[in-house]
Amino acid sequence: MSLLTNVMDHSLDDGYAEAAARKQGDGGMPKTLRAKLGLAAGLVLAALVVTVGAAQARVAAPVVAKEREELIDRIDRETEVADKLEASVDKLRDDVSARQRAALEKSGGGGGGDLVGVLSGAVAVHGPGVKLVVNDAEEASSGGNGDPRETADFSDTGRVRDRDMQRVVNGLWESGAEAVSINGQRLTSLSAIRAAGDAILVDNKPLVPPYTVLAVGDGKNLSTRFQDSADGLYLDALRENFGIRTAISVEDDVRLPAAPSVIVRTAQPSTETEKGTS
Repeated sequence: MSLLTNVMDHSLDDGYAEAAARKQGDGGMPKTLRAKLGLAAGLVLAALVVTVGAAQARVAAPVVAKEREELIDRIDRETEVADKLEASVDKLRDDVSARQRAALEKSGGGGGGDLVGVLSGAVAVHGPGVKLVVNDAEEASSGGNGDPRETADFSDTGRVRDRDMQRVVNGLWESGAEAVSINGQRLTSLSAIRAAGDAILVDNKPLVPPYTVLAVGDGKNLSTRFQDSADGLYLDALRENFGIRTAISVEDDVRLPAAPSVIVRTAQPSTETEKGTS
């Protein structure tokens, strides 16, 4: 009888009773339904954030467009001013050259002024010569800090450096060049070839590869002497070892512009007359 009494008093298993209690504590909501409601709430929140962001972008767009137009207008104005100043400099340079020639002719100097202008880089010149193009290797990259030719990554060794262009220019001068320019930038005795990061500067003006070097001189002989010189062999070694691309050709007529500025700040003409001995 005690067994029948126990069955009648505890008709549900304890596990069923515990599950029923948990379900009642959750408000009777199934677990899958709660998960779906949470996902829906998250989607609604995300949509709200996107909508607010889009609205803010639409509000800010006219302001950004106006600032961009103002910046473009400012650039155009400054470029126009720079062009006018450059034209004024060219006009003044021509006037100074004309006055120099007139003064030399009056004093019996003849065409010495033209020769001085050519040698100093103050006037544009043309004549036979050579064209030398120096370019980075095809696989060259910007690299990291330090000298790229001292790194283990071969791809960083193929960039043309400022010291390479220094040797090229010095080699051309030594081989008989009478006037030299790089990417249209005329070189003078006061010119400097330097580096700023990955860029090469000529007289503080940045140049980008490929570097086209024009040199006025005895074309064929100038080309031969340069390629046989130590600097020409150095350039050939860069091509063989690091893939730097080079090409040299003899030209019947190359044209070099005048240097933008030829100013001597330290040297002064001597007014003393040297006394000879009898």
